[in-house]
Amino acid sequence: MNEATEMSSGVALYLDDVQVTFDGFRALRGLSLSIDVGELRCIIGPNGAGKTTMMDVITGKTRPDTGQVFFGRSLDLTKMNEPQIAAAGIGRKFQKPTVFEHLTVFENLELAVKADKSVRASLFRRISGEAIDRIGELLETVELADKAQERAGLLSHGQKQWLEIGMLLAQRPLLLLLDEPVAGMTDHETKRTAELLQTLAGQHSIMVVEHDMEFVAAIARKVTVLHEGAVLAEGPLSEVQSDERVIEVYLGR
Repeated sequence: MNEATEMSSGVALYLDDVQVTFDGFRALRGLSLSIDVGELRCIIGPNGAGKTTMMDVITGKTRPDTGQVFFGRSLDLTKMNEPQIAAAGIGRKFQKPTVFEHLTVFENLELAVKADKSVRASLFRRISGEAIDRIGELLETVELADKAQERAGLLSHGQKQWLEIGMLLAQRPLLLLLDEPVAGMTDHETKRTAELLQTLAGQHSIMVVEHDMEFVAAIARKVTVLHEGAVLAEGPLSEVQSDERVIEVYLGR
């Protein structure tokens, strides 16, 4: 049974008692959480709570000292390197967009689609009809069809973020990790991004690390609050927002 079949239901990501120490500093202190297949989970918490380290562990950039990290029921991420984890279906988007600014929007997506094993041909061959169809779908999904022939460097900040999400989607990821996706966006771009992520949830499992609480409120189904490298609280946003511990360490009064 392949991983995509195995992950048609159940748990997409499972971390149990994960510990990470850097030069004596414990960045993660027994972190445990799980995300269901098709779930959109928001991760919030103060700076230094361990959010970036957690993503680094999931993607293989950082090895945990102890603990378990499983993707689906059978893939032990602690025994895989970064390219293997990406190939298994985990896509990560960092806060700053990293698109090829000198290429057009279409060309950026073309490179991403050609990297997808299911339609892979030599980069020097002409693009296939299947790949063109796929790019068309991605352009519609991220609402950049009218910008297809525009250089990526000319896009607004928000549009660059959408293009990068489109490039991630070209890899057909099962799990998307998004780091502060709406930082620096206009109100309109933030609203559109919320709609995009709500559309993608269900088709993909999504973990969003975000500080913008209005955006979190717009998309949140379940929220996990990290503090000092462990889960402080978890549940619906209304429940988390009324938790005295969360108010004290993060939200304020």
